[in-house]
Amino acid sequence: MLQENSSKSSDGRPTHECGVCGVYNHNDSAKLTYFGLYALQHRGQESAGIVTSNGAVVKMHKSMGLVPEVFSESILQSLQGHLSIGHVRYSTTGASNITNAQPLLVTHKGTTLAVAHNGNLVNSISLRTRLEEQGSIFQTTMDSEVVLHLMARATHLGLEKALSETFTALKGAYSLLLMTQDTMVAVRDPDGFRPLCLGRLKNGDNGGWVVTSETCALDLIEAEYVRDIQPGEIVIFKDGEMTSIFPWPKQNSHFCIFEQVYFARPDSEIFGINVYQARKRMGEILARETNIDADFVMPFPDSGNYAALGYSQASGIPLEMGVIRNHYVGRTFIQPTQSMRDFNVKVKLNPVRSFLKGKRVIIVEDSIIRGTTGKSRVRALREAGVKEVHMVVSCPPTRHACYYGIDFPSASQLIANKKTISEIAEYLGLDSLHYLSLEGLVKATGMTAENFCLACFDGKYPIEPDLSFHKDALGC
Repeated sequence: MLQENSSKSSDGRPTHECGVCGVYNHNDSAKLTYFGLYALQHRGQESAGIVTSNGAVVKMHKSMGLVPEVFSESILQSLQGHLSIGHVRYSTTGASNITNAQPLLVTHKGTTLAVAHNGNLVNSISLRTRLEEQGSIFQTTMDSEVVLHLMARATHLGLEKALSETFTALKGAYSLLLMTQDTMVAVRDPDGFRPLCLGRLKNGDNGGWVVTSETCALDLIEAEYVRDIQPGEIVIFKDGEMTSIFPWPKQNSHFCIFEQVYFARPDSEIFGINVYQARKRMGEILARETNIDADFVMPFPDSGNYAALGYSQASGIPLEMGVIRNHYVGRTFIQPTQSMRDFNVKVKLNPVRSFLKGKRVIIVEDSIIRGTTGKSRVRALREAGVKEVHMVVSCPPTRHACYYGIDFPSASQLIANKKTISEIAEYLGLDSLHYLSLEGLVKATGMTAENFCLACFDGKYPIEPDLSFHKDALGC
C-alpha cells in the first residue's frame, strides 16, 4: 500500500528510496545516465542530478523535480564527457531542498569529487561530530556528505587506500557512486542492503560500463547485464580498465527484502531474483495460507497487481480491476496542503461502482504502514456498495522502523506496532485481514532468511545504530 508520498505527509506511507546510475567510457555518458535515471524514477521523485567529466572539466546540473523536468536537451548537450554519475532522490535523511539534492560535488586540493548515494549511514552523526571537531565544514544535512569529507582527508594515501579507509569507517547501507575528473568508483556495503548492478554498453571494442541501482535501467539504454556489484566490493573504473578491491572480511549478506515486496520495479532482477515472479509467488503463497470465499480478487493499482495475479491463479478466484487508477493525477507529495493531498489520494483511484455493488471482494495489498490511506480506500469501497471487504497483504506486519534507507516511520507510528491484526482490521473497516507469513515471504524469493534483512518485520537489526542515531527518528 505504498505510493509516491512524502515521509512528512500524514497519509502514512514510507517514501521511495534513491536511485543511482553511472556511465564510464562513453561519449554520450550524460544522455545515457539521463535515460538510466528515467528508468529509476520510481526510486525518487523529489530531485535529480547528473555530474559529468571529459577527463579535465567537470560539470553538474541538478534541480528539484522529475528527471524530464530537470533536464532538457540543451542541458544534456552542455554536459559533455565520457564519464557521468546521476541520482534521483527521495529524502530519508536531510531536508527536502536543492542543497541536499545529489550528486554532491566538492573540490579539494585540485581534485574534484562527486558522490551519489542510495542508503543510509547509521553512524553518520558521530562521524560528522568528530569531523566538525577536527575543522570540517558541512554544507548540507545529508549523511552522504560524510563520505566526501572522509575521502578528502585520505586522498594523500592514494586512491585504493583512501577508499578502504573511508568506507571501512562507515556503518549502514550504501550503494553509491563516486567520481573524480577521470575515475568512477562503485561501492556496496558489506551487508549489501541496497541493490547495485554492473552492465556493459554496446559501443564497439571500447565498450563502456554502466553501474545502476536496478537492471531495468540497463534495459532502457541497451546495456548488457554483467553481474551485481558484490556486497563489500569496491569497483574502480580508471584508464579504460575495471578493477575490484574487497576491504572488508567476508560476511553474510543482508539484502533488503522490501525491495522484492515493493520498491524495485517488477521488470528488474534484484539480488538475482526476478521481482515480477517473486511478487506473483507471494500472492500464490498467500492464497495457500488463507481460505476466503469471495466473488473476485482485486488490487489497488499498481502496488498489489502482481501479488493479486498470483493469488487469483492459486485460489481460482477471478481477478478483476474494481478500482481504476488515474495516471494523470499529480503526485500527492508535492501538494501544498493536507486537504489537497487527501483529494488527490481519493481521485487517483476511483471505484467501478456498478460492478462492485453487492460483491464480496478480496483486496491484495503489498503492505500496511500507518493505515490511514487504506482506511479511506476501504471506506470508498463500502460507499460503492461492496458487501464484504477482505484484505490480504503480501508481507508480514511491519512493526519496526528501518535504519537502512527505506523511510518507514518510527515504530510508534506503525499501526502494526500498536495494534493486533484484528484491531487493524477493525480500524480499516474490513471483514477480515490476513498477512503473508515471514516464512512464506522468504520462500517466495527462493532464497533463505539468512540472506535478508528482515528487521522491519522481526526487529532483528543486522547493524545497530549508534546511540547518537535516535531510534525513534523518522527516516532511515
